[in-house]
Amino acid sequence: MKKAELKAYLDAKVIEYNTSDFVEADPISIPHSYTKKQDIEITAFWVSMLSWGLRKTIINKSKELFTLMGDSPYEFIVNHTEEDRSRFEHFKHRTFQYTDTLYFLDYLQRYYRQHESLENAFTQHLTADSDHVGEAIKGFHDGFFDIDYAPQRTRKHVATPARGSTCKRINMFLRWMVRDSETGVDFGIWNTLQASQLLMPLDVHVDRVGRKLKLIKRKQRDFQTVLELTAALKKFDPTDPVKYDFALFGVGVMEK
Repeated sequence: MKKAELKAYLDAKVIEYNTSDFVEADPISIPHSYTKKQDIEITAFWVSMLSWGLRKTIINKSKELFTLMGDSPYEFIVNHTEEDRSRFEHFKHRTFQYTDTLYFLDYLQRYYRQHESLENAFTQHLTADSDHVGEAIKGFHDGFFDIDYAPQRTRKHVATPARGSTCKRINMFLRWMVRDSETGVDFGIWNTLQASQLLMPLDVHVDRVGRKLKLIKRKQRDFQTVLELTAALKKFDPTDPVKYDFALFGVGVMEK
């Protein structure tokens, strides 16, 4: 398929899948049930970190989690006491256990008692000439665990390029926060990070379709593969390459 034909194909798939119909069956439906900026940030971050496995299960576990917060995540995060954390003892999702929940609560409380938005936790690690959010993700990870009692086991739930990870879930979270989608899918509530700096959330579906369309040549699936795929998609839209996540994921899941 020639470049122009491939761009036309992908653009058509973006239009097909980047619609409000996408929201209901996707974990992004959870933050869409809130209106306060901080509630959206907190739920979007936590849901994205839980996003592996069946989408229906992810949605159900996320609803369970935020019900334990009285469906007011920001208010709970900022004001809860240590005793309040015991109610999460039996919450778990796959390998995300009580210890991980406790530390997420701890970090978010410390952070939101000092900052208005989670965006600064990422942007403070970028410079004016940063081409992409790789350093922001690394810096966020390091800041997230920059305290002596941070559990070692929880580190696997917040990815970093320093370990060669594709950082799929954190890239998905950043897509949700940064892309200003007129279709009502992504939120576009962050203004410092730019859509042109985002990196593709690379899962097995996106990887498979990307290789089939010859957008990926690298044999491994790691952070360098993310950079390769994003660079290929920037040739089609340098200002918003990650919009093609809808096309590649949609084709991979819906058109097996």
